[in-house]
Amino acid sequence: MENTHESLLKHYTPYQAQKDEAYMNSAQQEHFKAILVAWKKELMEEVDRTVYHLQEDAANFADPSDRASQEEEFSLELRTRDRERKLTNKINETLEKIESQEYGYCETCGIEIGIRRLEARPTASLCIDCKTLAEIKEKQLGK
Repeated sequence: MENTHESLLKHYTPYQAQKDEAYMNSAQQEHFKAILVAWKKELMEEVDRTVYHLQEDAANFADPSDRASQEEEFSLELRTRDRERKLTNKINETLEKIESQEYGYCETCGIEIGIRRLEARPTASLCIDCKTLAEIKEKQLGK
């Protein structure tokens, strides 16, 4: 199964900033809003497919190994959907940041996250330096 974010990124044109263009101006905000809305739509379509699949393919197999295989498949699919549900929540939070003019700035230090980083991870809330530092701290704490 293809990563939803990767499939989304194949369908958009990277933002081309104009010379002396202000960071996170309305054109940039609209660019990222479009990416996030499309990503959310793809996730919601996946949810619909999962519901349909679970309803249509649910069978009561007589063979315990067949039943176990189906339960494992459903369990994996539900875990994937749970991760996507959390991602949908993060997308909604990010869309709220765009609306409140807070998008594109590091939550820790306040500097610009950068257009290319945001295109790679539209829900990024930390600049690369703060993210790297957070990952180092996480490793040290053994989480």
